[in-house]
Amino acid sequence: MSGQPMRRREFITLIGGAAVWPLAARAQQGERVRRIGVLVPAASDDPQFQERLGAFLQALGQLGWTEGRNVRIDYRWSGGDAQRILTHAAELVALAPDVILSTTTLPTVALQRATRTIPIVFAMVLDPVGADIVSSRARPGRNITGFMQFEYTLSGKWLELLKQIAPGLTRAAVFRDPVNPSGIGQFAVIQAMAPPLGMEVMPINVRDAAEIEDSITAFARSANGGLVVTGGQATSHRELIFKLALRHRLPAVYPYRYYVAGGGLISYGPDLLGLFRQAASYVDRIFKGEKPADLPVQAPTKYELVINMKTAKALGLEVPASLLARADEVIE
Repeated sequence: MSGQPMRRREFITLIGGAAVWPLAARAQQGERVRRIGVLVPAASDDPQFQERLGAFLQALGQLGWTEGRNVRIDYRWSGGDAQRILTHAAELVALAPDVILSTTTLPTVALQRATRTIPIVFAMVLDPVGADIVSSRARPGRNITGFMQFEYTLSGKWLELLKQIAPGLTRAAVFRDPVNPSGIGQFAVIQAMAPPLGMEVMPINVRDAAEIEDSITAFARSANGGLVVTGGQATSHRELIFKLALRHRLPAVYPYRYYVAGGGLISYGPDLLGLFRQAASYVDRIFKGEKPADLPVQAPTKYELVINMKTAKALGLEVPASLLARADEVIE
């Protein structure tokens, strides 16, 4: 497997190097210091976003930009709170940075409302055209550009994988955010894929833990069912989803590797660390004079298939050899 994710120890080593950066700063007094704002829709101790920002910093360093020497970075961690995202977006814009790194759709929309001039690079937006963040992927046309998580067509692959790992399934409950256009779009693709696979699908709305638990419990009362977790707000409820899937013996497919590393059955999705490394390349190009309007929005080029064999055994599933052969990673 190429492009191995940066692990926590490497991230800590990278951040630990901060102590020596002021010395480097004194060695190059004449160099202009660029300012980057970073808006994150998670708590500051969120391990996934720590790892992603570590990948961003590492890529920046490889391009010649080092925090404390020629770059200053202002972080705002919003803990998933929509109002704090709006407040932090305004705070970052008031600092007048040279560029702002955004992450998912909500922070990017908040920044778009706060400024039409400061360059913004996003790393994980699902549908930037549909959310009216950019005019088009080829020509963003505004002060915003970046990298998509995936294209909607990927959503159909999740249902295919669910059927491959548990061929006896005839029903799937699909997690979606009912107020997010990207959640509706992903469900529509999955719905279209269901008849050829001999499957019926139903949505489970991701609003709160109680609704998720009630919906899964009701769904599990009938046999031959599985779960599809789409990209979006389900992340904050993943521990509950793992527990319920195991309790009710429901095979489940997820959009990102970290779900499977945490106990989920199978995932297929983009290399998220790679997206943050690519975002660093756009920040570098903007520092060197290019405009976001001229930098095309890019979709991922690398997707990862990950299988958790321990979870498969707990669910009584025998993973097909053909699926194991295609896997980028098998967690024992």
